[in-house]
Amino acid sequence: MLFIYRFLINLVFILSPIILIIRLFKKKEDLTRFKEKFCFFTKERGKGNLLWFHGASVGELQSIIPLVEKYEKRKDINKILITSNTLSSSKVIGKLKFKKVVHQFFPIDTNFHTKKFLNYWSPSAAFFIDSEIWPNTIINLEKKNIPILILNGRITKKTYNRWRRFPNFSKFIFNKINLCFSSNYKSKIILRKLGVKKIKYLGNLKFSQSENEKIINFNYLNKIIPSKKIWCASSTHYNEEKFIGIVHKNLKKKIKNLLTIIIPRHVERTELILKELNKLNLKVHLHDEKKIIKKDTDIYLVNSYGQTKSIYNLCKNVFLGGSIIDHGGQNPLEATRYGCNIIYGPNVQNFEEIYSYLNKLRLSSKISSKSQLLKKLNNLFGKKNNSKKIQYKLKEIGNKILNNTFNEINIFLKNDS
Repeated sequence: MLFIYRFLINLVFILSPIILIIRLFKKKEDLTRFKEKFCFFTKERGKGNLLWFHGASVGELQSIIPLVEKYEKRKDINKILITSNTLSSSKVIGKLKFKKVVHQFFPIDTNFHTKKFLNYWSPSAAFFIDSEIWPNTIINLEKKNIPILILNGRITKKTYNRWRRFPNFSKFIFNKINLCFSSNYKSKIILRKLGVKKIKYLGNLKFSQSENEKIINFNYLNKIIPSKKIWCASSTHYNEEKFIGIVHKNLKKKIKNLLTIIIPRHVERTELILKELNKLNLKVHLHDEKKIIKKDTDIYLVNSYGQTKSIYNLCKNVFLGGSIIDHGGQNPLEATRYGCNIIYGPNVQNFEEIYSYLNKLRLSSKISSKSQLLKKLNNLFGKKNNSKKIQYKLKEIGNKILNNTFNEINIFLKNDS
């Protein structure tokens, strides 16, 4: 099976120029940095102890930022390498004010490229976030005796069934993982079945919060908030903006001073979203501090990354996208940490345990139609917000998970050295 995998990944490498041209055209790649995926590095390694963290995209990386902040303070850590696959994640990391952190794009998982990558960066330990399992990388890490750790390990039933088709290969790969921190009990059981020997469940790291989160004060939004009823649709995907637009039109019949904020998951879709909303005859204001928001604006459309937390700080009723379509949902914890009430659709299988927990605390509500969303928002606008209690509770939980995880990693690395 390893031979077949290497054949297929090499085929991807051969076809990669075509794939990259398409992605560059769609603005999904950095024109100056895409070469990092072929191990043409744009940053110096430097000397000393280096820790490597890899997450596929924005959500995975945000979950380990509080952990990275702790290692930034450690004098025995000289550099922290963070890799990811997406352009949006690189922009998020670029905005964080770290002194020791460098970001590079994750290389194609061929045997040749992974060896070149590890020879250059030579990490003291490798941390993979969520479900990032790359066979050639893991094999070559083991050959170099570099500890392999999984943070927030999560394997869905669908992914498990794929790995189960190749039991010997999955055991061969998962056996090489030295320590795994699962994100939930279900994943802990599945990961053990796949072959991971040492697994701990201390809680989901996505509950933890950065010490240095900076909120941008949107003065131009603050000025209109007293005169408006505001709600936010965040991390929306294709077709969900149209869904939100129709809800806005219907809700506006009851609430005249309504303003809906939309934060798409991929801001590159802004032009397409504008067309959809214009078809509904909605007046849209693109995110721009220099432009005055007109009184008759229906939709405030955020078209740049890094604004989400500041919006959550202003807006206390949030619908999370990726849940009306069959995407699996988006992580609700960031919005909840800012005291927001969460509304979500029926498809949240990727965050089932988190939503279940929030439902018990009465912090989230499930809807399955436009009429249900309209009714829920109408009710929430008439209720008093309980944000301070929500924030305190989640911060307490997050700190406990973060500190326990940090201590367990340090014990493991100390014993392994």
